[in-house]
Amino acid sequence: MTTGLFYHSDCKDHITPEGHPEASARLSAVLGSLHGAAFKDLIRIPAEAADQDKLALVHSADHIQRVLDHVPEEGHYSLDADTHLSPGSLQAALTAVGATCQAIDQVMAGQLDNAFCAIRPPGHHAEPNRAMGFCLFNNVAIGALYARKKHFRHRVAILDFDVHHGNGTQAVVAGHKGLFYGSTHQSPLYPGTGHLHDQGAGVIVNAPLAAGSGSRAFRKSYTDRIFPALRDFDPDFILISAGFDGHAMDPLADFNLTEDDFFWVTEEIKQIAEKQCKGRLVSCLEGGYNLDVLGESVASHVSALMR
Repeated sequence: MTTGLFYHSDCKDHITPEGHPEASARLSAVLGSLHGAAFKDLIRIPAEAADQDKLALVHSADHIQRVLDHVPEEGHYSLDADTHLSPGSLQAALTAVGATCQAIDQVMAGQLDNAFCAIRPPGHHAEPNRAMGFCLFNNVAIGALYARKKHFRHRVAILDFDVHHGNGTQAVVAGHKGLFYGSTHQSPLYPGTGHLHDQGAGVIVNAPLAAGSGSRAFRKSYTDRIFPALRDFDPDFILISAGFDGHAMDPLADFNLTEDDFFWVTEEIKQIAEKQCKGRLVSCLEGGYNLDVLGESVASHVSALMR
């Protein structure tokens, strides 16, 4: 498999307050894990910032303008208790969106089989009308609508294995036929969404799991619930919200997953992509806050993409 890695140092310039879990060091951990003989064939591609028009595929003019208006010249501006802006935040966020769209373009052009975007700030909590949960703009949701608009992919699926439910992504899918959202997540947990029977214009398949859930419950949720629905949806393109905060050592939740679980779910998604949409698959970094295991988890994920 030809796998691309999209990254730019601008994504490190979104500086959060001291002690905030979503920090630039996360990308250092991720990138540091993707070296050595196992990753010598990984195609490393500098990410390019998106133009602001791409934000409007998902986000309201009011939301976009609010972010633009409050980027500080120094220090921080808090959009809410968890979500902050620094002088480099806008460029970082535009680069995260740009990496996602650039990866989609190269996969669609046949230059890559699949791709991983090492980006921040994350995106899946960002709703059409507001930033929240560390997220400014919704990278994967923008990517899904971009794939439909530019590449005429009529059925785009998003799989989200972050331990927190992607309320922003679900809100977008709920408003668009031809989109699919499948999520495993701890419940109850922030943001308090992602119920079993949620429905919308698009296909929504939530698999909420109790605190303490581990490999067996996680994998069963995919094999019994999410993957059958995904196959029935018959996607033209698949995006992954790749959050690694379900790891047993992550401080922000209470799942008991390991690197093997992230390898397994990635391999399974990749096999479905190969059978149903010519392998077209792009993954975007979401959560994962224990730096000691984040790199190892991402390495397992990317290894499965490359296999």
